[in-house]
Amino acid sequence: MTATAVSHGTVPADSELRAPGRRVRRSSLAGLGLAPFLVYVALFLVLPTIIAIGSGLFAKDGSFTLASFAALGDPVIIATFGNSTWLSLLTAVVGAIVGALVCYALLGLSPTGFVRTTVDAACGVLAQFGGVMLAFAMIATIGIQGVLTRFLRDVMGIDIFADGAWIYALPGLIPAYLYFQVPLMVITFMPAVAALRASWAEANLTLGGTRAGFWLHVGVPVLAPSFLASALLLFANAFSSYATAAALASQGSQIVPLQIRTALTSETLLGRENLAGVLAFGMIVVIGVVMCAYALVQRRAARWQR
Repeated sequence: MTATAVSHGTVPADSELRAPGRRVRRSSLAGLGLAPFLVYVALFLVLPTIIAIGSGLFAKDGSFTLASFAALGDPVIIATFGNSTWLSLLTAVVGAIVGALVCYALLGLSPTGFVRTTVDAACGVLAQFGGVMLAFAMIATIGIQGVLTRFLRDVMGIDIFADGAWIYALPGLIPAYLYFQVPLMVITFMPAVAALRASWAEANLTLGGTRAGFWLHVGVPVLAPSFLASALLLFANAFSSYATAAALASQGSQIVPLQIRTALTSETLLGRENLAGVLAFGMIVVIGVVMCAYALVQRRAARWQR
């Protein structure tokens, strides 16, 4: 065949004949590059989940049992899950609203400008800031002898610890969690806000609409799925947080992660050796439901961003 026949499609070119093989090789290389991540997921996510569930399903002698799950009906355990739920819900809602307002304020700035890039970098750092470092920062700022506490008490005459050391109890976790919840919201929600097209606002104004009308009829409905998905992510993040609570609220087990720590370290839980596994299973169920809802909402939110 001549080159003309090949160019008209009667005979495939050599590059077309080799294309399937190239695609197979590229797929193999892509799968090989994904292998370290799959190993990481298996070792640090799948395996601990299996061990946690298995420790609640098997007795000390290795026999299968469901008796350990009766602990989930204990009033103390129910109260612990309730505390984790309202704490996570409160910080997720407040963090989502404040983070969304920050995203709105950044919307008019250049993505490559100094302010926008500085805020993005700061949010990336602060969203991962927690544990002992965050607890120390909270204590040094608003602790009993913190800088802000002493300023308010000595200069303003306001004693924020008049009713007790609230920072070391459950209420103290609220500002601590918001410290990383708000930056996380900015990171996850800002791409959706930035994806709003300027042509939509221009079309709204051309047709006689107002700025408030644009947000009411276009902006808010379009961003609602992304906002809900980000709020669900914040809830899951707060519900599973441990290091900050363990460092700040060292006494008591007011939330589920701290209750799991007590179940693993206490020597007084006779006959309830599998309590930690049961609590971990309960947390996995809650986080699993939240993340499934997050995936469904995020799938819907991604439709208009394509």
